[in-house]
Amino acid sequence: MTRSLLLAALMALLLNACGKKEEIPTPTTDAADAAASDARAAADKAAQAAGHAVDATRDAAKDAAAVVEGAAKGAAQGAKDAMKK
Repeated sequence: MTRSLLLAALMALLLNACGKKEEIPTPTTDAADAAASDARAAADKAAQAAGHAVDATRDAAKDAAAVVEGAAKGAAQGAKDAMKK
């Protein structure tokens, strides 16, 4: 009786120990995480660069509009002066 109880306890311990396996992170997982992190950083920088490009384009359009407006006023004034002569 004592042997069967001892054998049953030993079997329970062995089965319990076999079921516990720790998952070890693989180098592939670490490399993939690092690559994903790098990709997120690159995407953030690209978004910042796009924002700067939008701002620069807006400023250039304002400057171009001011130049065109000045040229149009100059042309209108030149036409008025030419008609007076």
